[in-house]
Amino acid sequence: MHKLWMSIQKELLLLRRDIGGVIILFAMPLVLIIAVTLIQQSAYERSGDSQLPILIVDNDKGSVSESIFANMNASKAFDLITELDGKKLSEESAKNAVFSGRYQLAIVLPKNLSADLQVKIDQNVEKLLTSFGMEDSIKVKPPTRKISQKDVKLYFDPAVQMSFKNAVMNNIDKMISQIESKSIYDAFSEQLGTDETQHFDQESFIAFKEINPTFGNKEVKPNAVQHNVPAWTLFAMFFIVIPLSINMVKEKTQGTFIRLRTNPVSSAIVIGGKTLTYLIICMIQFYMMIAVGVWVFPLLGLPALNVDANLFMLTIVALFSGLAATGYGILVGTIAKTQEQSAPFGATSVIVLAALGGVWVPVFAMPKFMQYVAQCSPMNWGLNAFYDVFLRNASIADISADIALLFAFFIATTAIALLYDKKKRTV
Repeated sequence: MHKLWMSIQKELLLLRRDIGGVIILFAMPLVLIIAVTLIQQSAYERSGDSQLPILIVDNDKGSVSESIFANMNASKAFDLITELDGKKLSEESAKNAVFSGRYQLAIVLPKNLSADLQVKIDQNVEKLLTSFGMEDSIKVKPPTRKISQKDVKLYFDPAVQMSFKNAVMNNIDKMISQIESKSIYDAFSEQLGTDETQHFDQESFIAFKEINPTFGNKEVKPNAVQHNVPAWTLFAMFFIVIPLSINMVKEKTQGTFIRLRTNPVSSAIVIGGKTLTYLIICMIQFYMMIAVGVWVFPLLGLPALNVDANLFMLTIVALFSGLAATGYGILVGTIAKTQEQSAPFGATSVIVLAALGGVWVPVFAMPKFMQYVAQCSPMNWGLNAFYDVFLRNASIADISADIALLFAFFIATTAIALLYDKKKRTV
């Protein structure tokens, strides 16, 4: 035990000699989690006074365009612009303004959209009534003309995301569908010569209601905080690969490792000292991130992180995630021969593991092949365990598989590092 304690003291001494690096190790994830969470929160929960400017060219000037204007203005999420630089918008000017990056979206309503929609509906209603033998034989029928499909043109800035495009197109499609439904009711009323359809309830019969999990008779609503704290905590933990591997390379190049081997100290003691030292650092990082989520985020206008009775479970997940991160750092430090190898490779590999593990992009949004690859990332195992505890009120049994994978990863990387070092010394 004394030898293990002395090994830990040696690691702490190495860290103390690089105070700037230690500060960065703790400060970097805190700055990162605050910045990312603030950005995401403002993106997903737009305030009422933050409106997206949209160019709209109204070539219809009918009931459809009036309804679109009314719905968009009622949402208070859009600032509809019909003039640019003091001139009435045309399709060409709107297109140029969007493609140059000045605006994110332009909507162009075609000519005669309202009139042709009404004619098309009247024709369909008349055909339906005729099939039931309810046509008006006295009424003079205008000659039938073919109505071609109308295109509402949407010009998007090439830099906008696909999710934004889909959301806009779905909203416009919903608005036009509501207009069509009302027009169909009105057409039936006119053809039947009655006003009874004005009493029809035209509000949506089917509505969507989100049901969130409950914990202690309290509804748990997922938010950006609950997603970012575990994700960036894991990222910070695995970033200890850089100082850990650099210190191991220094020991080899400065001859410290050889002097350690000449002493009656086993490799397990040396590795154990490194593991415990950096595991403590990982746990400090974890509790700092939790503290920021609980006390700092509310001061910034963000939702407070709700840990409730889950802190013990979260600590278990953090402990095994820290072991996995430490084992990976030991492996990189053992294989690398120079600091120029360990630092860039360590940083790059951690970023790759984070990308694969779902820290940046959710795994379900990845292509099918990449979803299988993501299951091989230790960050994915840790992230799943954190999400199970944070959002699904999981028990020990529920996260046992992910914890077992993290511990197996630590054992495997440490064993490979010991075998590689032993083989290298015997050659």
